[in-house]
Amino acid sequence: MRGLILLALVTQLGCWQKRVKLLDPEEFDHYYALRVFMDEAERKTYLKGETRDARDGYLKELDLWDRFYQYEPHIRDRIIGGEVQTGWTREMVYMAWGAPYDRRKQPGRQAERSELLIYRFEGHSDGSILVWEPNSKTAYKATRLFVRELILDDDHVAEMRDKDSHW
Repeated sequence: MRGLILLALVTQLGCWQKRVKLLDPEEFDHYYALRVFMDEAERKTYLKGETRDARDGYLKELDLWDRFYQYEPHIRDRIIGGEVQTGWTREMVYMAWGAPYDRRKQPGRQAERSELLIYRFEGHSDGSILVWEPNSKTAYKATRLFVRELILDDDHVAEMRDKDSHW
């Protein structure tokens, strides 16, 4: 009996995550951009919402809705496409690429606060570039692994550079 209960728990673990595939394209886009600002319990609650209106209402309840929809549609499209540019805010970068792999303070710059954000990427033979994530199921197919460093001065991207890496 105990084995059956354990099997049931393991089977149900992560079922809520499979609901991401059921979101319509627009809803997937804003969920994907805003998930970085939610903890696991909030993501779970969002994905368990029965209707689109309920899920959108939950984002509004969390004060996340306007974080994404404050931007013009063409900017939202760039966020969704991961097309980070100099001048973007920290929040826009996080929506596009998620939290960085590493962060470091950058002393000695002409800003009140400077920070280096380090992201890992995987390049593929078809030309696609994906933000690397721990336990990635695609990294083994990557033809190039590299690091992209962003320097943020006062929470705005001031510089971006790529570095080949063998991590």
